[in-house]
Amino acid sequence: MESRIPENSNSKIGHNLLPSMPSCTNRSCFFCILSETVPSVRRAKIAQYFKQMPRKEDQEHILVLSGLWKIAMTKPNNPEFPFLGIFTCMAKLIRKGVSDRIWLLRHQNIYIPYYAAHIIGSYTMNKTKFAKKAVKSLVVEPLVKLLQGKITWIEQRVALRALGHLASHKATFEAVKEYESEIIEAAMNITSTCLNKVYENFVGVKESQRLEYHRNLLTRGFGGLELENRKAEEWASQLQCWSLYLLHCFACRERSLRLICKKQFLKDLCGMWGGLSNPCSPAGIGLLKTLCHTQMGRESIADLQEVIECFCNVSRSSDERQHMAIESLLQLLRDPVTRNKVIDTAAPVLADLVELGVIKGKKHEVGKAIMQVLLQDYQTIKFCNLGLKYSERTRKTLEELWSLKVERVKREKLMSEQEIRERKALLGVRKHEGNKIFLSGEIEKAVMKYSEALDSCPLKLKKERIVLHSNRAQCYLLLRDAEGAISDATRALCLSSVARPHSKSLWRRSQAYDMKGLAKESLMDCLTFISTRFSSWQTKGFKIPYYAARIVNTQMNATWLFASAKSKLCSKHEEMKEFVMCQNGIDVMNLRKKMKGELHTV
Repeated sequence: MESRIPENSNSKIGHNLLPSMPSCTNRSCFFCILSETVPSVRRAKIAQYFKQMPRKEDQEHILVLSGLWKIAMTKPNNPEFPFLGIFTCMAKLIRKGVSDRIWLLRHQNIYIPYYAAHIIGSYTMNKTKFAKKAVKSLVVEPLVKLLQGKITWIEQRVALRALGHLASHKATFEAVKEYESEIIEAAMNITSTCLNKVYENFVGVKESQRLEYHRNLLTRGFGGLELENRKAEEWASQLQCWSLYLLHCFACRERSLRLICKKQFLKDLCGMWGGLSNPCSPAGIGLLKTLCHTQMGRESIADLQEVIECFCNVSRSSDERQHMAIESLLQLLRDPVTRNKVIDTAAPVLADLVELGVIKGKKHEVGKAIMQVLLQDYQTIKFCNLGLKYSERTRKTLEELWSLKVERVKREKLMSEQEIRERKALLGVRKHEGNKIFLSGEIEKAVMKYSEALDSCPLKLKKERIVLHSNRAQCYLLLRDAEGAISDATRALCLSSVARPHSKSLWRRSQAYDMKGLAKESLMDCLTFISTRFSSWQTKGFKIPYYAARIVNTQMNATWLFASAKSKLCSKHEEMKEFVMCQNGIDVMNLRKKMKGELHTV
């Protein structure tokens, strides 16, 4: 349980600047020691200072730590402090803060554990030799204490950062592994509850109720309420992302998989997006992808329909993690143990992606890999009359894919130029007829006409196929068939270039995702749509279309990092009100019925 720390200081510490060397005569002043010109004397004094610091009671400690923090952040590869005892010093300071509450609340000592953990994390980020030195200095145990919430969520954040760096180095993972059960349990708990905790303890409370030292750390002593809220949201996102990364360090080494692969936790991972503030974070999808590389992870995930559907949704979106979702589905389909469990859900979705080219993070054409995996046993099933192995929908999907990517490719290779020109002319006629039927309001007939045009369109005519798929997607939108619209819009986008995706298809797919209640996918498509429109307009006066701005605003509210936390907090307040009313003898159920009846009368 997180300890509630009272406000112990209204003063703002010197966060921003490492002070210039003060003009003082105190031989033990750290900043005077730094100005020592003789290297050997300087190193000896610094080492002595680090030894004495945890034992001394000095109000200047926080100023020194603030300066050390800035040095560690700006010069994390400088070996001077790591090899003069800074890790032992920081570890002792954290232990003191965790075990001695009286000391922690004295002066500005409340800031010390935060800065100490941050300094450890900065120096162990890049250099393995620094990480090994930190482990020998016994930093892991006090960091685990912070991770378990011995102080507050602010310190948990920097403990996660430091432990994540130590766990990422092969040479120091064993030292972290000694606290495996405590770390996994704490990291999973933080991952699942941190957004609610930050909202309930900081963002969702009045300004006067916020801990002063939290406010100072978030804004470095400057800024108002808006900056505090923005930084709190950023840090809450980091809390979740860094805890996921720490779990990933264990999962990729196949450690604690039974704990990590709990059903409810795997379901929760699907909603851990990372947010727009961390576009490069793998978030929940990243950890799920890592688990898909293990046998236990694949078997656990294959039994959860919600997770498979999450993979499917992300694989057809403009999300940065699209390739992670696709790779995860392919891993599940390659495994004979899990293939049959997921193929009925995954095949129709992946079939829309078989013409996808190179996507971010991949060097090969993803569509070809998808086709090979989906059709890996198709010939055996088809020619051995084993069609019952898959559902009717899956069998039909694989037949269409075989026809499109194998049989049709062979036929069109034999077509003459004359025949291609005739096909193109026929295609134009059917497309024109489809447009006329669409404008007359006969949407279902327009779908049939566009389908006929697609069947006769040579595969090499990509531009024509893009338009036909996109037009049919618009028809499905009007028919309220969201899945059909997503499928066709995705096929159109796979045929267009990655650098310049088909903007109309992006907008139509965004609308379809909105229709299905998939706010994140809708938002990402809409933002990509706006980006493509902006890049295609050469004039400086480009404005975001109103309809796009409206859907962005709607989906941003729906996908706000604290949306769920705010809803839960409001529910708690309502429950508390009802409890108080019941204690006062008020019949809540009858009151609700009465209010409902009055509203109905009005």
